Amino acid sequence: MIIWTTYKNSSFFLKMTIGFILGILVGVIWGPDAQVFKPLGTLLIKMLSLIATPVVFLTVVLAVIQMNPSQLGRTGGKLILYYAVTTAAAVFIGLGLSLWINPGESLSLPNVEVDQPETLSLSNVILNIVPDNLFTAFSTGNLMSILFLAIIIGFTLSGMRFSTDEKLQKYGNDLQSLLDAANVLFFRILKGILLYAPIGIFGIGATSFGTQGWDTITSLLKFTAVFYLGVAILWLVVYCGILKIYKIPVRNFFRNTRDAYTTAFFTSSSIATLPIAMENGKKAGISEKMVNFSLPLGAVFNSDGGALRMGASIVFAANIAGANFSPMDFLTIVFIGTLLSIGTAGIPAAGLVTLTAVLTMFNLPLEIVALIAGVDVLIGMAGTASNVVGDLVGAAVVDQSEKNQQVKTEVINQM
Repeated sequence: MIIWTTYKNSSFFLKMTIGFILGILVGVIWGPDAQVFKPLGTLLIKMLSLIATPVVFLTVVLAVIQMNPSQLGRTGGKLILYYAVTTAAAVFIGLGLSLWINPGESLSLPNVEVDQPETLSLSNVILNIVPDNLFTAFSTGNLMSILFLAIIIGFTLSGMRFSTDEKLQKYGNDLQSLLDAANVLFFRILKGILLYAPIGIFGIGATSFGTQGWDTITSLLKFTAVFYLGVAILWLVVYCGILKIYKIPVRNFFRNTRDAYTTAFFTSSSIATLPIAMENGKKAGISEKMVNFSLPLGAVFNSDGGALRMGASIVFAANIAGANFSPMDFLTIVFIGTLLSIGTAGIPAAGLVTLTAVLTMFNLPLEIVALIAGVDVLIGMAGTASNVVGDLVGAAVVDQSEKNQQVKTEVINQM
């Protein structure tokens, strides 16, 4: 009982790291005989597949419901546009670097058969977004259709909740309560799966390292290096570039927000960092009104680090599986990665859940999720720091944009 309590209350990252390291040791020592632990990993993969679709659907619906169409206004619209642009840029960076460096190309998964994804035209991609049957979209795991349903249901419920018709308000609130309850239910299931996750990671780690040894370590280190290089490009090119466009001093900005992104790096929690980020935002010259509005919104909707991870992970998975993607496939990945990262920024283990959903869509082996989870600690740290910096940059540029707009309005009024 004491052992279980200690295990249950230990840090998720600590448990994952220990499980991964033990898997490496057992795989290296036992060699091919470590295949005996394969069922432990298979069970984790099955459970992640089971939970991914409902968690993604409910999280995106509830995120969209929070947006009041009448109150979101110009400021909120600018922020959402900023999140979409930087998130798409992050996916492109992850894809581009991975296609260049090719992490995972020397690695393969034993006894895994991969069906090549069907290459679709633009018209087919658009047509596949809209399902002809509500239940078919979920039973087949059509992620694009599920996201489409989540967005239109979310916006419709948001309109009902903020309607002037009391009856529509009641129905909207009742339906939101029902979805909230379902969300809590599936998160509790997810919490249980994450308790088992380190054991599954151990099983897949032992199996992979038992058959391929140091090739697996080399590939994962290469993948991690690609991710950190992508983070550096995201910060230096995208964030600094946007700050310079709006004539915000880059060095002062990063000096004043240092506490926020360093805390995010070491805690791997955007929510825990939020109070510090809000204080740093004011210190960086962002108006209090903008800080109070944009940073909590960004904690829910913005996940540039997760988007970068998505782009890199898909290429990593494709290289291991020997799958060849068409340009249209990559555009689809950018589109899906952007939507998922905006909609699921705040969910626990978002990277594992959303990556499971996307790999399923492209018929790629889900064992790769467990392999990537082995270096999730390192990826999570830099990814969270990127999320927080992205939120602060968004708040700063939109605040500056609003100030510029106000100055223009005053000049026009004086003429």
